[in-house]
Amino acid sequence: MKPFRTLILAAALGCAAFAAQAETRVLLETSQGNIELALNEEQAPKTVENFLAYARSGFYNGTIFHRVIPGFMIQGGGLTAQMAEKAPIRPALVNEAANGLKNNRYTIAMARTAQPHSATSQFFINVKNNEFLNHTAATPTGSNGMYQDVPRTPVVIRQVRILSQ
Repeated sequence: MKPFRTLILAAALGCAAFAAQAETRVLLETSQGNIELALNEEQAPKTVENFLAYARSGFYNGTIFHRVIPGFMIQGGGLTAQMAEKAPIRPALVNEAANGLKNNRYTIAMARTAQPHSATSQFFINVKNNEFLNHTAATPTGSNGMYQDVPRTPVVIRQVRILSQ
């Protein structure tokens, strides 16, 4: 698998949204390279605060991108390299999707269940129509227990650092 390149992502959520005119920058340091995020506290204040609280607590450190679906997204922020789900340390978010932000290419979104107010720590990065990420997303995947689309070589989130706020 080729390493990630540093990406500046305007963050948007389909369920609860980060994004566009960012105020806070965050760096995801992964085993495949760094990803830089821009978070919009104005349009998604509760979502950004939630993400930053998980980052500050160290919760994301050592988690993996456990789901990679070519042409769609990569998902992480809630499972260890051993595929053990970490228990959320914060209550589920109230969905902020009505803020006008979109799940466009190069954006990050909070993962949730079918329930609109269920997002906690897990997030995904939209890769549709992004040539480099589609290539990376094409990494060999398989099943691991009850999980599908799991990269065969774990992509570990080593640390999440807040760059500015």
